[in-house]
Amino acid sequence: MSKKMKWSIAGVVGAGIVALVVLSAFKRDGGATEVRMESTTKRDLVASVTASGQIQPRVKVDLSADITGKIVRLSVKEGQFVKKGQFLLEIDPQQYEAALQRSQAALASSRAEQAQAAANLMQAQRNYERTAEIRKANPALVAEEQVEQLRTQAEVNAALADAAKFRVQQAEASVKDAQVALGKTTILAPMSGQVVRLNVEEGETAIQGTLNKDAAVLLTIADMSDLETKVRVDETDVSRINVGDSAVVEIDAFPDTTFLGRVVQISNSSVRGTGGAQATDQAIDYEVTISLTNAPPDTRPDFSTTAKVITATRQSVLAIPIIALTVRENEPLSQEDTGVTLAGRTAEKQVGKRDVEGVFVVGSDNKVSFRPVRVGIAGEKYFEVLSGLQEGERIVAGTYQAIRQLKDGTLVRETPTPTTTARKE
Repeated sequence: MSKKMKWSIAGVVGAGIVALVVLSAFKRDGGATEVRMESTTKRDLVASVTASGQIQPRVKVDLSADITGKIVRLSVKEGQFVKKGQFLLEIDPQQYEAALQRSQAALASSRAEQAQAAANLMQAQRNYERTAEIRKANPALVAEEQVEQLRTQAEVNAALADAAKFRVQQAEASVKDAQVALGKTTILAPMSGQVVRLNVEEGETAIQGTLNKDAAVLLTIADMSDLETKVRVDETDVSRINVGDSAVVEIDAFPDTTFLGRVVQISNSSVRGTGGAQATDQAIDYEVTISLTNAPPDTRPDFSTTAKVITATRQSVLAIPIIALTVRENEPLSQEDTGVTLAGRTAEKQVGKRDVEGVFVVGSDNKVSFRPVRVGIAGEKYFEVLSGLQEGERIVAGTYQAIRQLKDGTLVRETPTPTTTARKE
């Protein structure tokens, strides 16, 4: 007999032995499906929504210049704490000082013209009044035409005096504008806080904010004692969150530490991506603002966070593993579900079933039966059971693949609990 033939015979014999072992094991177990079992019991459940975001101060101010000019003085550094009204920086004031001087000179000239116009008016009125009195006493001495000329001259001087008055008011307004423009060259802190961002250096040119808002921001001051995180929550979860819900926040910069928070605002409009028309298939998120109550003092803006918002809690309620809940076609459709009204009559009841949620209950004979259940909130690993089960009943709790294949009457056996054998050194 050849060596090759010997190996073939040995392979056949080996395969047969393996098949016999599998067959004998199958018979010994009676064809039972191996599953994990668990008895229903009462638990404390916490339902939550998890989302990620970034740390932001609740109050912050972006300072930008209202004028354009070179920064000639800068007295703060990034990270520095400042008080309200403290000097921050100065833009070259020479151009605006000159403009103020010109407007002040124009004001002085206008006031001189006003004084001259007032004097001319007074003289014209006196001439008219004297001539009118002489005409009244002796009409032969003064002609009527002369009186009319003096009266007209007085009226013209009155108009010139009014014009001079308006020129003074215009010059005063110009002086105020120049003073305001000059005042804008000096930037003071509008609030007490920390300089969390400084975008300029001494010698750079400040750009007017109306020209380019983003580029015009000189620095940002924030109150870092009052922080919040803005997280983006999917549309399927945002309806479960309410203002006032508590939250547990993890900050990536401080691992293994959690911080407390509370929901203070939920946006009414969604936060959409920048994809324009192509963003229609993107998930729709809503911004939820969570105020932090115990953030560490060295927290910085834009730190990444993960927030778990507590949406509901249950104390000592009947619970089942989330993996145990499955869906089966179990309940016949009613007339209300399937009937169609025609001419005031309900059509004949249709034959069919609908999907219902439930679990597989293990009987005393280790056979399972599907039982519909109604569940409430979902914790991390367990569902709250509202109806359909009693405490202490055994149910199939895994695996997922095994549950998918189960049917009413399927024989099951519990997966053996693995034991750890001590290794000898």
